[in-house]
Amino acid sequence: MVAERVSRSSRRFVLTGAALFVAWRAADLLGAGRSTAVALGLYGFLFLTLFGKAYALVPAYFDRTLALPDAPRVQWPLSVTGTVLLAAGYPAVGAAAWTAGVAVFLAALLWTVRDNPLGRETGTGEANADRRRVDRAANAAVPVALAYLAAGSYDLLAAAAGLPTLVAAPARTHLLAAGTVALLVFAVGFRLLPRFLVGHPPRALVAVVLPAGALGPALIAAGFGGGPLFHAGAALEAAAVIGFAAAVVLLVVRSDRRRVARYALLAAAASGTAGVALGLWFAVSGPTGGLIAAHYRLNLLGFLGLTVVGAAYQFYPPGVGTHRGVDDRTALGSIVALAAGLLVAAVGSVVSPPLVVVGDAVTLAGAVAYAGLLAALFVERHGRQAV
Repeated sequence: MVAERVSRSSRRFVLTGAALFVAWRAADLLGAGRSTAVALGLYGFLFLTLFGKAYALVPAYFDRTLALPDAPRVQWPLSVTGTVLLAAGYPAVGAAAWTAGVAVFLAALLWTVRDNPLGRETGTGEANADRRRVDRAANAAVPVALAYLAAGSYDLLAAAAGLPTLVAAPARTHLLAAGTVALLVFAVGFRLLPRFLVGHPPRALVAVVLPAGALGPALIAAGFGGGPLFHAGAALEAAAVIGFAAAVVLLVVRSDRRRVARYALLAAAASGTAGVALGLWFAVSGPTGGLIAAHYRLNLLGFLGLTVVGAAYQFYPPGVGTHRGVDDRTALGSIVALAAGLLVAAVGSVVSPPLVVVGDAVTLAGAVAYAGLLAALFVERHGRQAV
């Protein structure tokens, strides 16, 4: 009963995140400001999807059952309302609602794993005993990601309420995007993707990615704008993203599984590599407007967004659909649209603003296809109990 309640709540978060994905791409196409885009893309699409899947996965990965099964139902309206209000330009009440949702999320997960905080108990069965070392390393990164979430959420609320903040606004985005979302992508990815793809990530890459991904965002935020800390953080984050991208490519290439999700994961790996390469360029030569926009797109929409899309298509395989259009072909179309539109918009950010409009329009089509496909799959599988 508890498992079904959590599963249903997880679907609600994922589907709402998909709807806000569409809103994010539409907002970019219409020329909305960066604050609106960050609210819809980061606080909405990425975090809502993350919250939903974390409720379902983290307790199991720590060999526990969610201790507060009603937490997702309490959090969902707070997080959605906060996101919408932040996007609409009401930072004080929006930050309060979103941070309250984060508090519920953190309380539920931390209470669940209170007697196994570093994840030494992994829930890994004897059939996968050879995976335990990587599983423990991945689990140990989760509390660090939650600490970044707490710090970034406090900073968001403090900035809106006129309280002392920890970092500047752009650094706050790095705390949340790189510190929480990316680090959870690394941690959950090293547990999830090897099982989906029936492979093993190189342990040397795991040993590089997780520590670098845990420390890099803190150094970037502490030294934001330049200096030794910023340079060291940028180098560590680049090592983490490139190392994870390499692990994903190796897992996909070596796998006999040929699910459509692999194309999204490969596109995410390429985007992340390009995005952190720009970040390293900034650290050495200083940023310019067009390159900043390309960096933002490649990392937020490319690396993180396409990874989320790929993971969603692994969890909810389009190929099992029975209705017309609910299939791998539609999923592949959404991935191609997102990846191609991203490439056009990123290049356009540097060389030709009209290309940005074209690219954003194509990514909007991809987001609509993704959201529609997920909704159709949920209804097919669960009917009225879909969310």
